[in-house]
Amino acid sequence: MSLAILLDDALRSDGDGFSLRVSLPWIRSLPLASLHELRVTIDGQSAPLPELAPSPTWWFVQDRIVVHSNVRLEPGQHEVLVGFKLLIPNMGAGPNQPLILPFATARRLELDAPLAPPRASRDLPLEAVGSPA
Repeated sequence: MSLAILLDDALRSDGDGFSLRVSLPWIRSLPLASLHELRVTIDGQSAPLPELAPSPTWWFVQDRIVVHSNVRLEPGQHEVLVGFKLLIPNMGAGPNQPLILPFATARRLELDAPLAPPRASRDLPLEAVGSPA
């Protein structure tokens, strides 16, 4: 079983494109360095994303990472596909092989949908990864 990757309020417009808030679909917090091959597709078009820098930052279960793209979106609903791999520390897939799990989800999301009620979480902007808190 995995947890929801995209919540109803995940797709937001920002000054120069859009941002997407991605939840961790794993039962425990993981180092952000566990995230590999992140890709986002909006309405069938691949969205350019920033490179992920190595980081000691943790992706906590209740938090969402914020992925920015400079693609401008029209108001309304968009078909969003997110895919990535998670390297699971301390779990092996064989001799000298780490466990790497693929995750993907597709959802129709409303751009700038009403925000979900406050919860015990925070947004973790990727551009802040590796910088002092």
